[in-house]
Amino acid sequence: MKRRRDRRRTLAGQVFAVQLVVLALVIGAGTALVVFQTRHEQHDATRARVIDVAVTLAHAPSTLGAVRAPDPSAALQPVTEGIRRATGMDFIVVMAPDRTRYTHTDPERIGKPFSGNIDRAVAGETFTETYTGSLGPSIRAVTPVRDRDDRVVALVSAGVTRARIGDRVEEQLPAILGIAAGGLLLATLGSLLLRRRLLRQTHGLAPAELRALYEHHEAVLHSVHEGLLVFDATGEHIEVSNDEARRLLGLAGGEVRRTDLPESLQRLGSDAVRDEMHVTADHVLVVNQDVVERDGRRIGTVVTLRDHTELRDVMGELDSVRGFADALRAQAHEAANRLHTVITMVELGHTRQAVDFATAELELTQSLIDRMTGAVAEPAVIALLLGKVEQAAELGVELTVSGDTALDSTEPLTPNEMVTLLGNLIDNALDAVGRDDDAWVEVAVRNDPDGLFVRVADSGPGMSEEVFTRATTRGYSTKTDHHGLGLALVRRLVNRHGGELRAVRTPESAVVVRFQPC
Repeated sequence: MKRRRDRRRTLAGQVFAVQLVVLALVIGAGTALVVFQTRHEQHDATRARVIDVAVTLAHAPSTLGAVRAPDPSAALQPVTEGIRRATGMDFIVVMAPDRTRYTHTDPERIGKPFSGNIDRAVAGETFTETYTGSLGPSIRAVTPVRDRDDRVVALVSAGVTRARIGDRVEEQLPAILGIAAGGLLLATLGSLLLRRRLLRQTHGLAPAELRALYEHHEAVLHSVHEGLLVFDATGEHIEVSNDEARRLLGLAGGEVRRTDLPESLQRLGSDAVRDEMHVTADHVLVVNQDVVERDGRRIGTVVTLRDHTELRDVMGELDSVRGFADALRAQAHEAANRLHTVITMVELGHTRQAVDFATAELELTQSLIDRMTGAVAEPAVIALLLGKVEQAAELGVELTVSGDTALDSTEPLTPNEMVTLLGNLIDNALDAVGRDDDAWVEVAVRNDPDGLFVRVADSGPGMSEEVFTRATTRGYSTKTDHHGLGLALVRRLVNRHGGELRAVRTPESAVVVRFQPC
């Protein structure tokens, strides 16, 4: 049970307990150090005071006169006692060089020998020492009294007992302890505030729970197959990015900001986003964005990225196949109508007219097939163009292949990439011309000394440079703007092979793609 309670103790509680113990130890050690330092300073101050008192008394002319008087004790005792009381000394002793006391705090000790070291003073030196005398351990100073011939005629000793010094330290002790208690109280209050802040920031979790949360976070972050970006509250700095997100977006290691993302993702905004298609240099991504709030306060934004590159390529091929199927279905329907017409004309006896009607339609279709086969060497491209012609006819749009079309190779593109390029450009043109009665689209594809050239012109209004740039850098999966994804896919393909993509509006609107020769 105890181990379980320790495990559940919050990080804030453990930090508070440890911090309080450390603070108590530090303040206790500091208090002891201050007491020791105060005692040391009192010793130094006492040494200085006893020296000052002893030297001042020794240099006083009245002291020298009293020493030479017939009864030195009678002259000196009242004076030294007055000075002792005034200066706070415990004793002031004036003595002969042979240690005989002239004065003493205890009159009964006058005339008796002084206990302590005097040799250095007899030699003319002033010194201090800690000595246990008749009044107990004391700090004393001993200094010589000289006559006019500089002879030592007497000695003066002034001292303070260590008990007196202890009393002075004890007088300061309440203030020291009060300051220490105040410091401990302030430190405790600070620790409580820190504990409260940690509780709020860690949500009351214990260290083991935080460790488990971090380990699970790392495991999930690096194992999930979707790209994940977590922005801070400002929406500019990316606080979390997993390996898949960095791979999909081509991000280097280290700190990442929104400005490091592809241009289309920089413009995501701050609102929720659902299943938007974005095209980067290498990938087609499905992007979702959610705003994270806590207690009504925005704390960040989460963006998920799903790679749909291969799926989009497959869907592009599927769209082409569907286009072929629709074209074949339309041709089968038209062929059935023509066949019924021919049969009916024969039944009515208009044999000659039936033959002319059948051969005219056959010649028109065969002529287009023969021209395409002669100009284009890639079967997939031929099938795409024939299918788009039929698709345009169903939409009431005249789609023609220019007479200068001549494609013997799709390099540097693969046949599938060529189909993706042409198919998206033609679909975009068909969307642009709408349902006008005189709507038309013209396709030109050729190899020349300057490389592979593709031009798709139409009768639509065209796009400004700004609109074209936006359409080729970002795509959506919405029905109202689906051409944006196609142009973005074209841009990705062109960039992959180092080609050039531009929109022109003279003499008609057109999209031109050129690749340098291999």
